[in-house]
Amino acid sequence: MTEFSLDRSNIAGVVLAGGRSQRMGHDKAGVMLGAESLLRHALTRLSQQTLLVAVNADTTAEGVPVVPDLFPGKAGPMAGIHAAMVYASGLPSITHVVTVSVDCPFFPADLVARLAAAVEHPSQIAIAASEGRSHPVFGLWPVTLSADLEAWIATDEKRRVRDFLSRHDVTEVVFPLHPTRASLLDPFFNINTPDDLVEAERWLEALRA
Repeated sequence: MTEFSLDRSNIAGVVLAGGRSQRMGHDKAGVMLGAESLLRHALTRLSQQTLLVAVNADTTAEGVPVVPDLFPGKAGPMAGIHAAMVYASGLPSITHVVTVSVDCPFFPADLVARLAAAVEHPSQIAIAASEGRSHPVFGLWPVTLSADLEAWIATDEKRRVRDFLSRHDVTEVVFPLHPTRASLLDPFFNINTPDDLVEAERWLEALRA
């Protein structure tokens, strides 16, 4: 039996940037961290790992394709992942899509490579984890699951990511903390509030030192 493998030519990347941002008070994609927006941080980091990148959002983005939710009314992160799957399924040679959250500017530089290496068969999902917690929006998804996900979103009232994952074969990839001048950084540190943004500025300086 031929061993299954993925590489960059089979994977598209989508930044999930369509959330409500209630605790931040405004759209997180445009929030500035250092000299760049959170969206630009995410796009730069993801474009170094995939050949094709897009943004799941309601409005135009920074020179990349915009993939809006196909479900109305902010149906949650799985609606963004569904939109990413549908978008990627229409691209030549693409079998999988990797999703990342716009509010996590320090996600691993080897995220896509490690998720891809962990996948053992075409229908398996790979998600990231760190510090004993899973981060399912940082996932590698077979685009063939788009129809199943669409049906699940339409019928599941809670729409929790973990509930959908429980229906499928999932492998979890644990990422280590990242050393900085200050201390160890969880690469999936996310920015939900203005206080988080202040902390992110400190991490950014520690990484640059």
